Amino acid sequence: MTKPSPAARAEDLRRQLEHHNYRYYVLDDPEVSDAEYDRLLNELKQIEAESPDLITPDSPTQRVGATPVSELQEAVHTTPMLSLDNAFTDEDLINFDRRVRERLETEKVIEYVAETKLDGLAMSFRYENGKLVRAATRGDGMKGEDVTHNIRTIKAVPMQLRGKAPDVIDVRGEVFMSIAGFKAMNQRALEKGEKVKVNPRNAAAGIVRQHDPRMAANAPLDVFFYGVGESGNWKLPATHSEMLEQLREWGLKVSPLTKVVQGVEGCLQYYRDIGEKRESLKYEIDGVVYKVNRFAQQRELGFVSRAPRWAIAHKFPAHEENTILRDVEFQVGRTGALTPVARLEPVFVGGVTVSNATLHNMDEVQRKDVHIGDTVVIRRAGDVIPEVVKVVLERRPKNARPVVLPEKCPICGSAVEREDGEAVARCTGSLSCAAQLKGALLHFAGRRAMDIDGLGEKIVDQLLTEGLVHSPADLYKLTVDQFANLERLGEKSAKNLVSALEKSKKTTLARFLYAVGIRDVGESTATALANHFASIEALQDANEAAIQEVPDVGPVVAAHVYTFFQQPHNREVIQALRDLGVHWPAQKARAAPTEGPLTGKTFVLTGTLESMSRDDAGDRISALGGKVTGSVSKKTNYVVAGSEAGSKLTKAQELGVEILDEAAFLKLLES
Repeated sequence: MTKPSPAARAEDLRRQLEHHNYRYYVLDDPEVSDAEYDRLLNELKQIEAESPDLITPDSPTQRVGATPVSELQEAVHTTPMLSLDNAFTDEDLINFDRRVRERLETEKVIEYVAETKLDGLAMSFRYENGKLVRAATRGDGMKGEDVTHNIRTIKAVPMQLRGKAPDVIDVRGEVFMSIAGFKAMNQRALEKGEKVKVNPRNAAAGIVRQHDPRMAANAPLDVFFYGVGESGNWKLPATHSEMLEQLREWGLKVSPLTKVVQGVEGCLQYYRDIGEKRESLKYEIDGVVYKVNRFAQQRELGFVSRAPRWAIAHKFPAHEENTILRDVEFQVGRTGALTPVARLEPVFVGGVTVSNATLHNMDEVQRKDVHIGDTVVIRRAGDVIPEVVKVVLERRPKNARPVVLPEKCPICGSAVEREDGEAVARCTGSLSCAAQLKGALLHFAGRRAMDIDGLGEKIVDQLLTEGLVHSPADLYKLTVDQFANLERLGEKSAKNLVSALEKSKKTTLARFLYAVGIRDVGESTATALANHFASIEALQDANEAAIQEVPDVGPVVAAHVYTFFQQPHNREVIQALRDLGVHWPAQKARAAPTEGPLTGKTFVLTGTLESMSRDDAGDRISALGGKVTGSVSKKTNYVVAGSEAGSKLTKAQELGVEILDEAAFLKLLES
């Protein structure tokens, strides 16, 4: 059989990948595994890398290929994007239906299309000959902003319509963020000391308007399409519902909750049904929308100002209530971050009774001027943790008390550390704090740390559930019988784990310092500390000034190292590990290597690299004299950004640090 040409194979791969995107993101019915999809995508990337002239703008490889834009360009809508009038009560809706029938001069029941009203960002998507050429925000309805570079990264937005498409079609849709994705994004922001977003809509709107598409590519954005503006040479069908069915056939994702209903009673029943489902939806909605189904009737009804007479939004009651803040307690997360939690006078909001709400961090507490005893506004949406939105200052009692950050961790009693300019306060007892233990154990057992083969997340979870481990030192006390009693772990696996633990006792000082999880101490810094001090005793006894003498260790990292060793709990765990046989060869203090093409250059790695792991990338940088650090600062020379790069990329852009994609990074190493 003749092997297809690279051009033919690339075209076939593009067709397959777009089909699988449609099955996964639009129909929610995938035909292949993630591994098979990745294999096809990687094959296409390889062909395009070898023959760049075969790259097409609509290739799946180009979803995140654009360079950041310097500014957003104005986009004029060929057909205005309209707003909707609102109905807040059943009576409002009954009056709307009456006006529709009066203007149409009919007593017949009107057929409506009912759909959920997403709390997202309305946008237009222009396709020419089936290819996406522009995506723009609603703006003022007449003019918006061109954000095509970001919208191309959303896999639910097809780059190429399926089947025979019109010469031009301007499709309208709503970009939104799932509740689970929003929660995860805010949690990552909290752990990194970054500002959290107020709600999914604000988060989605902010990301869509970013200049760098890599931020959008990492965000959990989705879309539902609901209408058409300009339609080119395509003749609209008779009804709105038929139009939606055609959008589905073109591969555009339409809400599965859309329904054709009869008259005002059908509308009200739909409103009640969706209201019952609201809390279980994966995304936020703030109401439902009714549209007269027949286009001929829509044209006859026309418009008033910038709103159509043939559609209305029926809003749900707000998910906000007032209550009294009785106290504030602090919870400790797996990274040691302390989160203030409001203890409330119980209040019924969003369908449930709420007695606790998040305050995010101390910056938020101070920004909102929260005092214990205040009357506060609580918001709850979906299954997002309820939050304190604001304080009703007019109701503040005379005995209201400000919220004070504790000096000691409420879990383990270690000192609490909060750096100037950081929103997050952290417990410093990383090795002994029960709240941080799982993360500490997994890091300790990692390949680049103590390299305990076979000790993964499921086993660590069971060890913690059974109460067998309270610090990394307890791992070395475990027996074959204790491991064998864990679920789905036979005697052979148990023996292998004990053997791996025994083998890991022989390590190096650098690996050990990395394994114990000192904040901001990565492999490079751990090696520098080991080379400089040569023994853990010398490091434990060093003050901050002495630690700063280590090459490339600044005042922030020096403070973290010093604080770590000042905590009695951490010293006790380290001593216990040594008593249980963890050891390393004695070494003499030596200067860090100073020669190499990258000497004096500091790198930060973020995201996933295709040609090598980040560990391997770090090794190659170190071999050439460079240094890899875990955080971006003005002293950083390069940030290497792979796919799914996170907040480090954002900070690099803010500070003007040079950013290298994988190709530029490899070119630098080779040169």
